Amino acid sequence: QVQLVESGGGLVQAGGSLTLSCAASGLTFSFYAMGWFRQAPGKEREAVAAISRTGGSTYSADSVKGRFTISRDNAKYTVSLQMNSLKPEDTAVYYCAASKIVVLPTRPEQYDYWGQGTQVTVSS
Repeated sequence: QVQLVESGGGLVQAGGSLTLSCAASGLTFSFYAMGWFRQAPGKEREAVAAISRTGGSTYSADSVKGRFTISRDNAKYTVSLQMNSLKPEDTAVYYCAASKIVVLPTRPEQYDYWGQGTQVTVSS
C-alpha cells in the first residue's frame, strides 16, 4: 500500500531552520505531484508548497515565499521542504501528500495520499 512518512520536525527558535523529509513507497513516485501542507490548531489545512512530477514547476504559499523551498528526488522517492527564517506562526503539523493531478495541485482535495504528519514548533 502507499505510504508517505514524514520526518525532520521538532522545536526550533524563531529565525532558525528545519528540513522536513517525506519518504514515499508503494507508488510510482515520478507519476505524482507532491505537496506539503500544514495545519495549526483550530485552523484549516493549508498548502505550503507543491512540486510537479519532474520537479520543473513549484508553488509556494505567499506566507512562506522566499523562506521555504520544496525539492524532490525521484530516484530516492523523497520530497523535502527546507524551511528557513522560521516564525512562530509557522507552528503547525506538517503533512506530505501525493497527487495524480498533472497541473500543480494546491488544494487538499486534489491529493490522493497523505502522510501522518510531523510537528513543527517555533518558539519566540
